[in-house]
Amino acid sequence: MAEYLPLEIPETPRLAQNITHFARALRKAGLPVGPGRVIDAVRAVEAAGFTSRTDFYWTLHACFVSRPEHRVVFHQVFRLYWRDPRFLEHMMSMMLPAVRGVQEDRAADAAEKRAAEALLDGHAPDLPDPPPEGEEEELPIEVDASQTMSHEERLRSLDFEQMSTAEVAEAKRMLARMTLPVKPLPSRRGRPAPHGPQPDWRGTMRAAMRQGGEVQTLARQAPRPRWPNLVVLCDISGSMSQYSRMVLHFLHAVANRKGAGWAKVHAFTFGTRLTNITRHLATRDVDRALAAAGAEAQDWEGGTRIGACLHAFNRDWSRRVMGQGAVVLLITDGLDRDDAGALGHEVERLALSSRRLMWINPLLRWDGFAPKATGIRAMLPHVDSFRAGHSIQSLADLADAISRPDDAGEKARLLDMM
Repeated sequence: MAEYLPLEIPETPRLAQNITHFARALRKAGLPVGPGRVIDAVRAVEAAGFTSRTDFYWTLHACFVSRPEHRVVFHQVFRLYWRDPRFLEHMMSMMLPAVRGVQEDRAADAAEKRAAEALLDGHAPDLPDPPPEGEEEELPIEVDASQTMSHEERLRSLDFEQMSTAEVAEAKRMLARMTLPVKPLPSRRGRPAPHGPQPDWRGTMRAAMRQGGEVQTLARQAPRPRWPNLVVLCDISGSMSQYSRMVLHFLHAVANRKGAGWAKVHAFTFGTRLTNITRHLATRDVDRALAAAGAEAQDWEGGTRIGACLHAFNRDWSRRVMGQGAVVLLITDGLDRDDAGALGHEVERLALSSRRLMWINPLLRWDGFAPKATGIRAMLPHVDSFRAGHSIQSLADLADAISRPDDAGEKARLLDMM
């Protein structure tokens, strides 16, 4: 156990109190901050001094940030608590019923709403007191809100990374109600049908044998519907963690919805290694299912090795799960530092093994997105469809596009930019 030397604290320790409140806000925003880290932060600030704002930022950063995905949350809480008072006013105004033209028209960045909620601690901003009874205002204002966007419509188009804690919970409930229908595949096997388009010679002869060998009626048959498998390869690295959680909630609903059209749903996660979580998604309770999947995938929120993980899938799992004309959803941002040639070869092999390969990339939400990364340039030519996957609406559009074989999403446009 580490032993701390006595620390001289002034009689009015305002800075120590502020650091304590700042740590409390970080903990409410989701960072694992305990009393030990608060003590370390106070001692570190005492040693580094408080003369430079940059040194103060990185001193607290070293004490409170232990994982890469915590950097964005720390930056927003620090900005809100120590550096930008007007930002707090902006976030408080975002929590009020807004009328366009009155509120500042700026979308929240990643983790901003979580930072604001953590600092406000559930308190609503002060609203003006209602006027006394019997007293009328001189200039009554009437607002027609019939054309404003409803809460659910706004939530459908909101980026997963920009959602607050309450909005994430509501989005998960909306994803649980969504479906991913698919059209059946043509099959050479037939089923008896009185008005089928094809004659059933075997059925006709069996009926004739029961009539002493005389053919009285000609049996008919129709093609038997055959449903494809759905194979999902989901990136769970640090840059994809928030999107991966929402996609896995959606995938759990698809896997547990009977009669949705899929023969089987196979799910794999990958970061630095490939993990099969298909059996975990069979659990009816979504929280237990994702908790078991997270425990199975030891590389959650770690690094990314897309090429090596796809090689492991093509070698170990492709022949087991890619039969029956499987449709493959590859969910990743494509940011890989491994050999681009090997990555392109593995994606090409995956595309040849599947009936259709659809790439879902959250980076496509940016208007200025261009295929500049080597990993994206290596993967893009081999996929059948390239679509965004950053919001509820984008997943709903995926449900419509998956039944259209000619849908290529944004692939053609981005290929022209390469």
